[in-house]
Parts: sequence; structure tokens; C-alpha cells
Amino acid sequence: MGVGFTEFFSIHLATEHPQVIPISVFIVILCLCLVIGHLLEENRWVNESITAILVGAVSGTVILLISRGKSSHILVFDEELFFIYLLPPIIFNAGFQVKKKKFFHNFLTIMSFGVIGVFISTVIISFGTWWLFPKLGFKGLSARDYLAIGTIFSSTDTVCTLQILHQDETPLLYSLVFGEGVVNDATSVVLFNAVQKIHFESLNGWTALRVFGNFLYLFFTSTILGIAVGLVTSYVLKTLYFGRHSTTRELAIMVLMAYLSYMLAELFSLSGILTVFFCGVLMSHYASYNVTESSRITSRHVFAMLSFIAETFIFLYVGTDALDLTKWKTSSLSVGGTLGVSGVITTLVLLGRAAFVFPLSVFTNFMNRNTERSETITFKHQVIIWWAGLMRGAVSIALAFKQFTYSGVTLDPVNAAMVTNTTIVVLFTTLVFGFLTKPLVNYLLPHDANQNTGGNGGKHTAPGSPREDATLPLLSFDESASTNFNRAKDSISLLMEQPVYTIHRYWRKFDDTYMRPIFGGPRRDNQPEC
Repeated sequence: MGVGFTEFFSIHLATEHPQVIPISVFIVILCLCLVIGHLLEENRWVNESITAILVGAVSGTVILLISRGKSSHILVFDEELFFIYLLPPIIFNAGFQVKKKKFFHNFLTIMSFGVIGVFISTVIISFGTWWLFPKLGFKGLSARDYLAIGTIFSSTDTVCTLQILHQDETPLLYSLVFGEGVVNDATSVVLFNAVQKIHFESLNGWTALRVFGNFLYLFFTSTILGIAVGLVTSYVLKTLYFGRHSTTRELAIMVLMAYLSYMLAELFSLSGILTVFFCGVLMSHYASYNVTESSRITSRHVFAMLSFIAETFIFLYVGTDALDLTKWKTSSLSVGGTLGVSGVITTLVLLGRAAFVFPLSVFTNFMNRNTERSETITFKHQVIIWWAGLMRGAVSIALAFKQFTYSGVTLDPVNAAMVTNTTIVVLFTTLVFGFLTKPLVNYLLPHDANQNTGGNGGKHTAPGSPREDATLPLLSFDESASTNFNRAKDSISLLMEQPVYTIHRYWRKFDDTYMRPIFGGPRRDNQPEC
């Protein structure tokens, strides 16, 4: 019997390229998700994350029916796929698109939320699960697992809230939510990697100090590497000026150097997230001014597009993975036990987040109480910041798979239970909290209340304010000793009261005088800040 062309093509395709069919199907579903997201653009109750999860769940259901209950997956998840190919464009785009003025003006507050907050949340979640899980009959986790759980569920996903906030109307709130989201993810991954290096067989009083020291080492070395690669890229683009021959080479060198920074960090066992984020910040600050106008516009759209596709891909997989019957059958927990464990995790997430957002906000307001230029984090702002970090997303899923599976597969009942509970928490927080985000923000911050205020409550610094004199020299030979002494005292007091604004002014002068002439970018004189 002869074989028809269609049958031969199908057999040949399945034999020679077994991944072509599932990849093609997944791409079709990705396109469908983009179309549905476009149709729902005006409905901010349903953001891209929720749309992708729902489309993934529907797709998983169809595949489950076609395979007669064998599988709901089109592709098998590999945590290396996430960390090597999907995460870098997401984090790099966050750094490249960040509004640097507000980010660095609120740098200390963002870092306190994103770093100190992760430590507080990790401690609460880790000890809470260690105490409550056995009471629910869920046993078998090691000390490393409990610490890993703390870092996994300390990672936030602020996309839903950022889509609703108006950056021009609430710049302070937007910058805090956005900045904390990026730093939070980076800190969670760095802390997760630090936990993996703990030797639990030789625990002593120095263990916590070693973990903290390892965290600081990873944090600062990764940051320095990202800054170095960003500066090198900027210098090369400024010196060689690729654009005079090919704008394509300009864009290519930026993409490749950004990815190289991430891979170098992984090669040296550092944090690729921090490295590629600060590489993006430096490229946006310097390198983007060394390329042609067309490359500058194209690069922003290309990086945003890659980030968007990667995020959609991840949430699609989360939707299909929710129907993975193999993990549900392998899990050591019953339906009631699963709901109890996921409920405990969700409750600890709520408490862990509240334990640092409100105290750190009060502390920040206290430190800035005598500074006219500072913007107060109101109680309504604090509630929104707390709520914005309740959703769990891609990083939590990836870390859970890395801790409790091998290439997305686990045969251990306890590990399978943790993967299914992670999926439940991500789905619940994204869908339920995500749906409620818009009415909450609209209730706390009515749209008209923030218009025409610049987002800072209408505060303006009066001309001649002593805050504007931060950059005056401390000493002048043309004035008396008492005047010089008073000026020095006022300048030092200003630096202690509001170090960020003062340091930012000195950095601008240093940047204009030394950095921009070498690495590129226009001087800020008479130009709006980005």
C-alpha cells in the first residue's frame, strides 16, 4: 500500500522534528491570547496575566480531553528554559524602561521594601509553614525546603497593579510599586540561591550570618558586573558609531551584550537578574544616546515585545499546568489537605507582606518628616503597595519547579504536593486579587483626585528654599567664617535629613562632568529628566 503525501509528511515531520507540532500549537495559542487580550484592552478587570492563565486553562482542558486524561501539556516545562531564555528579557526590559528619576529619588525606600521586606517575609513564611504544615498532616519537608518556600512565596508580581496605576498622576506610588517589584524578584532569587548553599548538617550560630554575607556578596558583585557591561557597551557604541553603516548592528550589539551580561553572571554563579537589570539601566542611561534615532525607538519596542511574549508564555503554561493530573494524583495531600496548605500559604503571604510594608512606610515618613521636597506615603498608598505585592507569578512558579521537580517532573508525593499548592496560590492570588485590584485602586484613589497635582499632593518647593541650596559650596572665601559655618551646618543637616535628593544632585553634576562625555548621553542642562 502506498502512503499519501499528507500521511508521509505527517510521519516524516513527527519522526525528524518531534517538537515542531507542540511548538507550533503553543505559538498558535500565544497568538490567540494576544488577540483576546487586544479585544479586552478596555476592560482592566482582566489584564494580560489573567487572560493568559484563562486561555492556558481552556487549552489545557481541550488537550486533556483529546489525550483522554493523559496530559494537559503542550510542552514540558524546564526551569532552565525559564531562567536562561524567558527571564532575561523580562528583567532587562524592566531596567531599560525604568523611569530613572523617580526610581533613584526613592531608591532607599525601594531598596528597603525590596530587600529588607523579602527577608522579613521569608522569615514569616518559612517559620509559619514549619509550624503549621505538620498540624495539617503535611510532613516530609526538610529545613532547606521550608527556607526555600519562604523565598518562593516572597517573590511578587506587580503587573496587574501597574496596569491600573497612572504614572503621571501618582508618580511616587507607581515608582515604589514598580521599583519594589523588580528589586523584590531579584532579591528573592539571590536569597533562594543563598539558601541552596547552606550546609544544614553543620548548623551553628554563624549560619545566618554566612547566609547574609553570601547574599551581600551576590547582590553587590552582580550589580557591579551589570554596571560594567552596560558601561562597556555604551563606550563601544559611542566610540565605533555603528549607526553610520548599519542601524541593525547597533541593535544587535545591545541585545547580545545584555544577554552576555546575564550569562556571565550565571557563569560566575552570581545573580543574573540583578546583573541584567542594572545593565538595562546603564544602557538606557548612556547607550541609547549613542545610537541613531531609529535604533533608539526600535530598541524600546523590541525589548518590550520580547518581555511581553516571555511573560505571556509563562502564564499560559501556568494555566495548562493547573490541569496536570499526574501531579495531582502523585500529591500526598487530599483535596481538603491541599486547600488547607494553600490557605495557610496565602494567609502567611498576607501577613508577611503587611509585616514590612506598613512599618517601613511609617519609618520612611518619619525620616522625611522635616524635608519639604519629600512625598508622604499615605495610608491609602500603603494599602495599595501592600495589595500590589500579594499576587504571585512567574518567578514563584520557576523557583518552585527548581526546588521540587526535575525538568518539570516529580515522582515524590511531598514535592508534587508543593508544586500543586504553588500553582493554586499563583492562580488564586492572580485571579482573585487581580480581579479586585481595579475597584480597590479606584476606591482608594479616585481618578479626579490625582489630576493636576503631579501626584505629589500639589507640593512645590518655594523659590529660594534651602532645599535648592544643597549644591552650593560648603565654604566660600568671600564670606565670613560664621556664614561659612552656618552654611556647612545646614548642608550637613540637609544631607542627613534627605540623603537621596542631595546625593542625587551631586551625582547629576558628576554624571554631566565626567560620565556622559565618556559613555554618551546629552547633558541635563535645560532638558527634562527621564
